[in-house]
Amino acid sequence: MSYPDSENATGLLIVVIALSFIIASSLSVYPLSPSMAVLRPMVMIMVLIFWLLFQPRYVGIFTAFTIGLIADLLMDTHLGQQAFAAVVVALVVKITSVYVRQLSTGSAWFIASLGLVVFQLTLWMLQMFVQNIFVTKSAFSLIISIISWPIILLFLRKFAR
Repeated sequence: MSYPDSENATGLLIVVIALSFIIASSLSVYPLSPSMAVLRPMVMIMVLIFWLLFQPRYVGIFTAFTIGLIADLLMDTHLGQQAFAAVVVALVVKITSVYVRQLSTGSAWFIASLGLVVFQLTLWMLQMFVQNIFVTKSAFSLIISIISWPIILLFLRKFAR
């Protein structure tokens, strides 16, 4: 038997998840100067990792694939590159989080950092094989993303209860 309050809470959570991805996508394409764009954190992947960690019941591999496809379309990359990298990240986060007994801030930061590194390494490998390019400047974005992970945690954690 399901209770009306739990259905409302579930519906509200799904709306919050969708809104967080919409806000993250708009932050990902917000126009910046070329020198600042190099430092743009990978907000969509950071939000994806957050929800994979704290709401694995609602966000999974299919969501990661969908978010990756949306990121491919928004950022004008080859269709499927970010989608593939997002699925790899989702698998790594899901497998890693199984081994973590208590998800503290430190362990969440470690898993998120691992996911961000895996995402960037996967993109680099795909770009090398498919396009024969290697963009070293994206390492700055990776570092900024790892450093700014607690901001995502701070903003979204109140909705993950």
